[in-house]
Amino acid sequence: MTVHFIGAGPGAADLITVRGMKLLQSCPVCLYAGSIVPKEMLDWCGPGTRLVDTAPLSLDEIEAEYVRAEAGGQDVARLHSGDLSVWSAVAEQMRRLDRLGIGYTLTPGVPAFAAAAAVLGRELTIPAEAQSLVLTRVSGRASPMPQGETLAAFGATGATLAIHLAIHALDRVVAELTPLYGADCPVAVVFHASWPDQKIIRGMLGDIEARFAEDPVERTAIIFVGRGLGAEDFRESSLYDPDYQRRFRDRV
Repeated sequence: MTVHFIGAGPGAADLITVRGMKLLQSCPVCLYAGSIVPKEMLDWCGPGTRLVDTAPLSLDEIEAEYVRAEAGGQDVARLHSGDLSVWSAVAEQMRRLDRLGIGYTLTPGVPAFAAAAAVLGRELTIPAEAQSLVLTRVSGRASPMPQGETLAAFGATGATLAIHLAIHALDRVVAELTPLYGADCPVAVVFHASWPDQKIIRGMLGDIEARFAEDPVERTAIIFVGRGLGAEDFRESSLYDPDYQRRFRDRV
């Protein structure tokens, strides 16, 4: 048997990849993160699929489900929200599967920051304005941040920041980044991107706390900070310039 880790995407059921959907349809067992994966996603599973909500389970109990499926020769679809490459807690599960000698695959999903950018209607990299995107978070109960990975360190670069798992610390984000970006730097808070109840709160570092207080959200929100979020009068890239010759452009 094989455990198939699948990135479920940001929330909307139809934003799962075709590969992920086919795995859900074919696997007789599905473990899913019920606290953040919408129930509509499970409609892709077959009628006889054994569904296990892992939200209340410990890592030991999740491992036991893998062992149970292996004993029955049943492939497992392991559904995680967003994409597997960041903040998915997949690494610790793969380490245990390695110890057990159980094979696994990884199918990427649409990351939350990409869905949030789509909701904003923004490209996060703007020619000559913003060419770097930092995905980060703040320390929390589940996991502290490494010593050098601070908002101040990332903010010193001037890059666009996509700050995850930090809506409870909005005041700290504002306090640490305002001296670096300025009070007039654009900020956008995107809650539940692609979900039916998605919400956007726009502002600047100087007023985003007040705007947020008027219409607060909880938990699954991303805070974007960066000058590129407000860029309008920017130069066009050379990509489609008629005088720009590149490898795949056969222009005379």
